[in-house]
Amino acid sequence: MSNTAGYKHPHYAESLSEFGFPRELPYCGGWIIERQIPGYADRDAMGCYPLFSCQRWSLLSEDFRLLQPECVSLALVADPFGNYELGELKSCFDVVLPFKQHYVIDLNSSIEKQVSHHHQRYAAKALNEVRVEPVENPFAALDEWSMLYSHLVKKHRITGIQAFSKASFARQLDVPGMTAFRASAGRSTVGMLLWYVDGEVGYYHLGASSDEGYARRASFGLFWTSIQHFKACGLAWLDLGAGAGLQDLAEDGLGQFKKGWSTLSKPAYFCGRIFNPEKYLEITKAKSDLSTSYFPAYRKGEFN
Repeated sequence: MSNTAGYKHPHYAESLSEFGFPRELPYCGGWIIERQIPGYADRDAMGCYPLFSCQRWSLLSEDFRLLQPECVSLALVADPFGNYELGELKSCFDVVLPFKQHYVIDLNSSIEKQVSHHHQRYAAKALNEVRVEPVENPFAALDEWSMLYSHLVKKHRITGIQAFSKASFARQLDVPGMTAFRASAGRSTVGMLLWYVDGEVGYYHLGASSDEGYARRASFGLFWTSIQHFKACGLAWLDLGAGAGLQDLAEDGLGQFKKGWSTLSKPAYFCGRIFNPEKYLEITKAKSDLSTSYFPAYRKGEFN
């Protein structure tokens, strides 16, 4: 059995099997999702959403030799805390671009100096109205989490891979490294946060609240409690992720919320590799155009 955790673990890849076929990369110790290209017998692949992570980044090129005859292309977002140099990514991929800035917290430094006064004030107010505590068994909270997340999906009209089915969450909540926090008001759960702990890094995965949770600003209490918990556990870093959408936008509400918890950031790089240039060109000409900056070009608009 694998001793990996979080986004590296096979169960996380399996949680995305509604969107393709999980495939292990045996040399680097990571997982990707193979997909049929609509209208073609050919396949391509993507990294697991939201981040591709692996155990041995230096061996990615060995796995690419296995993918070469079978996949048209591969697209992924590299873990900002991956053990690689930018030059290594550029030697493996045809496309390497700064994608988004991830807001990060240095748990070895003062939390109070990193979190904005606004967020600290709202966290204190929230914790006067809700009780926040770690969830002893995240998998046992599947029903309440799924209900909260369904509310988020409807509220923000989330579609595609980010919508996540209950079956997907059944896998995700059972992945080693999963750490969940619950905010309660009386007997009601009004909000939850999900994190993956992998080594010395905690990755914010997802959060959701009920209408009452929004009214009580439960998310502020949840984040504050999570940060204090992970600091006490001896983690070194928290990766809060980036804002919503495919680009960093100054007015993005989620990005502004995350920025308030941190004064630091790390870039996440988008990486693309073409394994079969002739087939890539053929499919792109039939489905899109070569002038687009989207990769792979023939899947432009898939996440609109």
